[in-house]
Amino acid sequence: MIDPVTLAVIQAGLQQVCDEMDLTFSRAAFSPVIAEADDRSDGIYSATDGSLIAQGAKGLPVFVGVMQFSTRTILERIRDGITAAPEPGDIYIVNDPYLGGTHLMDVRFAMPVWRCGEIFCWLSNTGHWPDTGGAVPGGFSASAISAEQEGLRLPPVKLFKKGVLDQEIYQIICSNIRVSEQRIGDVKAQASALMVGADRLAGLLDRYGDATVTEAIAEMRRLAARQMRAMIGLIPAGAYQARAYIDSDGVVNEPLTIALTVTRKDDDLTFDFSGSSDPCRGPMNSVRATTLSSVYLAMRHIFPDVPISAGAFEPLHVTGIEGTFLDAAYPRPVSGCAAEVSQRIAEAVFAALVQAVPDRVTAAPAGTSGNFGLGGNDPEKGRDFVMYQISGGGYGGFAGGDGIANGCSTIGISKAPPVEIMEQTYPVLYCHYALHEGSGGAGEYRGGLGLDYEIELLRGEARASFVMDHGRTGPQGALGGGDGAVNRVEVTRDSVVMVPEHLSKAQDIALKPGDRVRVRTPGGGGYGDPARRDPASLARDVALGRYSRAEAERLWPGVLPPT
Repeated sequence: MIDPVTLAVIQAGLQQVCDEMDLTFSRAAFSPVIAEADDRSDGIYSATDGSLIAQGAKGLPVFVGVMQFSTRTILERIRDGITAAPEPGDIYIVNDPYLGGTHLMDVRFAMPVWRCGEIFCWLSNTGHWPDTGGAVPGGFSASAISAEQEGLRLPPVKLFKKGVLDQEIYQIICSNIRVSEQRIGDVKAQASALMVGADRLAGLLDRYGDATVTEAIAEMRRLAARQMRAMIGLIPAGAYQARAYIDSDGVVNEPLTIALTVTRKDDDLTFDFSGSSDPCRGPMNSVRATTLSSVYLAMRHIFPDVPISAGAFEPLHVTGIEGTFLDAAYPRPVSGCAAEVSQRIAEAVFAALVQAVPDRVTAAPAGTSGNFGLGGNDPEKGRDFVMYQISGGGYGGFAGGDGIANGCSTIGISKAPPVEIMEQTYPVLYCHYALHEGSGGAGEYRGGLGLDYEIELLRGEARASFVMDHGRTGPQGALGGGDGAVNRVEVTRDSVVMVPEHLSKAQDIALKPGDRVRVRTPGGGGYGDPARRDPASLARDVALGRYSRAEAERLWPGVLPPT
């Protein structure tokens, strides 16, 4: 049996391999969404079943489970003879949502690591490409009714063969996406990250031996399962129900419902989504891999000390998604699944379990990535562009504190790219960039504030598209707390302000120089009875301009000290 010290060193070593892959990917990538916003992730996966061994600490949590499923799909297709068998130096590419993925813009690479003529494990990473074709620049087609309208769908194929880029495959990809001449930088960065990982992993294996590392990986999985079960033991036995809502699917202007019952029995948790809405016409369907990963990441938020490993998922059972919009099949459109539906699933998990372990769960966070795509031509630079803007929002209040302002989304660590980088890269001007004052939900501990920004197109022509959420209802408060403010999108064209029919979803809005887009993201939900808020804390919020006095008196009646 492996000794604890060696186990800890190997576990940290595997984590370091993933962290170096993450850093390499971001630092070498061309696109601001990867290079600046860190919309990517890297991990190590089992050679037998694709299960998660380790993932970078700075990778998107939603990819914790997703890359496990996509790697497993590659292995299954190789065994079935559908996908060509690997050789040293091969790297596969896949973005098919229905083969263990998310949306088409999340492109995954997978590479086997060879030792003594056999595959020891697989390295995999995911990066958000700014465009993969489809009806609108950026891929977020709010009105799509089929997968083909969302972009190029790639099954697992070898993009690199024996270490050499397959130009034929690459040209097929480039012929179906916008600003294709810029993708080579992201492709080489993504592949380089895997190569760095393989080199670092080889050093770890050479130091401790393949057998010892294999034993450590198995023990890490057992310990993760044991620790997750210990955490589950903190939840009182019983069933906890919650609901979360999506504004609309972008086509039919009616809410979608996520119905959830979480049942703790013994040391397992079952997440039953029976009663959720049917598959929808628009792009707010979720694929199975994303739905399961959303549950996993929600539990990571609640019990962050459990190590990242496939073992941590073993006590978590997801049921009742068959026949609902949470288990979409081809050709249902899914561009909103990873960035939006996943966060509503996590919100439902939080709303259910805050009843059981209120000291470990927050009120609902903003829960939208604010997907804003802008594509057009920049006459000054003489080239087309595709800009992708993500944005933060308020976190929910929690036992003992207010929510964080303008935090990253529930599903990841991606942050909004610096304004200066965006203005240098694209023909836009950020006219306004500030906190969304007054947006945090009322409570003993208020929700964090969202973001308020406005972008003006400076030159050329462009088309804007949005796939966001929480425009109809704000993030849920918890234990008597109030909901956070809703997401607000306004487009100003020829000095006329318009609000999209679906509030935070629209596509193909034509813009010309001087036109503007303003987005005010949601604040987090409030936690606890607003009447219990500390008067001095509320007075400080008013003094700092977070709320007007009138807003504070309305949301926290009788709490604010008299003037």
